[in-house]
Amino acid sequence: MIIIKLSGLHGPKQYDAIIEELVKANIDANNIDNVKILPYIYNMEEVMNSSDIIISRSGAMTITEIAAIGKPAIFIPFPFATENHQEYNARVLEKAGAARVILDKDLNAEVLTKTLHDMLSDKNKLIQMGQNAKKIAIPDTLDRIYGEIKKLINNVGM
Repeated sequence: MIIIKLSGLHGPKQYDAIIEELVKANIDANNIDNVKILPYIYNMEEVMNSSDIIISRSGAMTITEIAAIGKPAIFIPFPFATENHQEYNARVLEKAGAARVILDKDLNAEVLTKTLHDMLSDKNKLIQMGQNAKKIAIPDTLDRIYGEIKKLINNVGM
């Protein structure tokens, strides 16, 4: 299953625009085999866990979540992120063999379709990409963050 979530504050507006384009192309967005297009996802972890591939922007938390659950991904870095950090984030997983990166300026239906087809055509490679993602995940991230916050609070209280 491929889940396409249109992220950020503009997700619902992007959703409407995409649905409109699909209608123009005589495509019923609710009847595309193995694809679900959503304006927003409330149960992100559940949806990500049930996906074969995640297509997403590449903010730090997104990268962390994808690595932690060990899923292959296609990242489309937000081109206006400060100091191009989303591309740098995405390249980390790409270099680890866990993701593919498509720059926003290069994104079109043909490029995305080809990338998806290449990835989906080799199930063993998808499995390996997921394992590669998990290898670079930082274990116990939340516990580490909590520990650092506790240290800061204890030091301030002195």
